[in-house]
Amino acid sequence: MRAAYFASVFVVALGCSATNATSTFGGGDGTASTSGGAGGELIGTGAGGAGGEGGGLPTGGGGGGPMKDCSVAAELIYVLSDKNELYSFAPLEKVFTKIGKLGCKTSMSPNSMAIDRNATAWVNYVDNDPLNGDIGGTLFKVSTEDASCEPSKIFLGPGWYRIGMGFSLDAVGLKTESLFVAGTGDPIGGTSLGLGRIDMAAQSLTPVGPFTGDLAGKNAELTGTGDARLFGFFTTSPVNVSEIDKKSGAITSQKDLPTVEVPTAWAFSFWGGDFYLYTAPDTLSNPGRTSNVTRYRPSDGSVDTAFMTNVGFRIVGAGVSTCAPLAPPK
Repeated sequence: MRAAYFASVFVVALGCSATNATSTFGGGDGTASTSGGAGGELIGTGAGGAGGEGGGLPTGGGGGGPMKDCSVAAELIYVLSDKNELYSFAPLEKVFTKIGKLGCKTSMSPNSMAIDRNATAWVNYVDNDPLNGDIGGTLFKVSTEDASCEPSKIFLGPGWYRIGMGFSLDAVGLKTESLFVAGTGDPIGGTSLGLGRIDMAAQSLTPVGPFTGDLAGKNAELTGTGDARLFGFFTTSPVNVSEIDKKSGAITSQKDLPTVEVPTAWAFSFWGGDFYLYTAPDTLSNPGRTSNVTRYRPSDGSVDTAFMTNVGFRIVGAGVSTCAPLAPPK
């Protein structure tokens, strides 16, 4: 997720206990392996570092890699541009590989994306009225092989039109997962609806609860992990990465990142123990700027804002499945 916007506000009262933990993210040992994507148009800046050794955030119960049922494609990061173009992203090599332009037959605009364990992309499109704000939103099912697209029956109701998205494993050791969303509300004095969950079988959305503490009412993009955890990239000032309780929406731990720009187009993904934050400023004051990629490494607290800069397109969505490695390959 996503470009800056004006949205209609729909306030839902949801009960949960308010917490505002400020502890750092924990973790243990883990190893993983992954391989690059298929051929295509490459955008990159040379080889990147291999990252730290195993450990850090997040970890499962022992190994840090994806389960054996996962394909190579399901281990990759994918990003979506504001021009409806889908790319895979190899963070160790610092390379984007263009897959193609999404074939979704809609006049709506792309806003956010999540990737399931079958390497299928789910893309949130929003119908925006410049005068009256968001007037509709839905999800499309997109192939990460060729960017072909088909509509779903998931319609996002009032206040949930424009969302942040991320799949999270239901429990360590299981192969089932859930799609969590963040209802973003209105950034001009409005209130975020907090956390919701989409039932993919029923194709319906159920609110879970509001975010808590100083992140209550704030907008977030989401990413999940293969050890059943969920995290949010909050576009506060300074921006913030926090762990979210999937049962209540409560913030359980958080980290401010004051060196990361506060974006108007943004996205978020996890891979190999690190978080990747995709940010771009507004196009009016910075017409030539495209997205930067910042790497945040919880294992040592480092924040690399120069990881990749001005990548050549504006990223409004990013997704990674719960098959992604929990620690960098050795």
